[in-house]
Amino acid sequence: MTTRQPKLIIHGGASSLEHKGGLESVRQSLHQIVAEVYDLLLQGSPAIDAVIRGCQLLEDEPRFNAGTGSVVQSDGQVRMSASLMDGESQNFSGVINVSRVKNPIHLAQFLQQETDRILSGSGAVDLAREMQIPPYDPLTDFRIQEWMEERRENFQNKNRMARLIAQDDPDSSARRGTIGVVALDQQGRIVAGTSTGGKGLERISRVSDSAMPAGNYATKQAGVSCTGVGEDIINECLAAKIVIRVTDGLSLPQAMEKSMQEAKNHNGDLAAISLDHSGAIAWGKTCPILLGAYHTGEKIGDTLEWGEEELMGYIA
Repeated sequence: MTTRQPKLIIHGGASSLEHKGGLESVRQSLHQIVAEVYDLLLQGSPAIDAVIRGCQLLEDEPRFNAGTGSVVQSDGQVRMSASLMDGESQNFSGVINVSRVKNPIHLAQFLQQETDRILSGSGAVDLAREMQIPPYDPLTDFRIQEWMEERRENFQNKNRMARLIAQDDPDSSARRGTIGVVALDQQGRIVAGTSTGGKGLERISRVSDSAMPAGNYATKQAGVSCTGVGEDIINECLAAKIVIRVTDGLSLPQAMEKSMQEAKNHNGDLAAISLDHSGAIAWGKTCPILLGAYHTGEKIGDTLEWGEEELMGYIA
């Protein structure tokens, strides 16, 4: 079998750089992760292993809203969701609102070969026990302080509390927090993985897009991972829409641009990363910033200073 040039793109969400250490700090973190994961692909690792490793590294980075460093829900608890989709097998697996684990992506990985492939709440927690994953508290001091400050301000302004819970407050940056990885390996296989801590202060049992095909989807033709306001992504069924458009004959840049324009017309607040079977890499956003980085096989690049008014970028 002829080997392909691997391709890789990752994201750390669509939230502000303000509380993440600044531009260069985020850039260094994303580039390091891209370099490590791309080395796996060069060594012949399958795309699914590379995506799992990339998601794990991003979940372990406290500056991003997934795994360690996840945001806090309205009751003061951390609940996380993650999914994995293998484009070759067309298997989608995931967990929804799981707590007390370090890497939700590992649960999604286990479920790839199960007959019941999406588990929520207590079922996801039971799976972690079955896998003998040790309990882990992903809550960081920053997230505790963030939650306490929000609660303090909310007691002083109940109207603001209502806006935050509904996530209509433009000052809430946590709501755009997610991580994701899409990889093309040497055998031409595409896999996508996405993980999140949620949008912060949400109602208990709210379900994000990250464990749905709306936010994470892959086939033999293309793979997509989304970030942004989950409800907006679900409304667009964004990841699946982009992939299906590629399957139906649009180029990846055309599919991304068309989907982003539709989302912008609907006032969506979202972003997506993607690649296709030819090795094209594309990304798009309707929000101000996308914390993305990629490896073309020749160089590492990122989307951190990509123009606020641009809907779509790509590398053929």
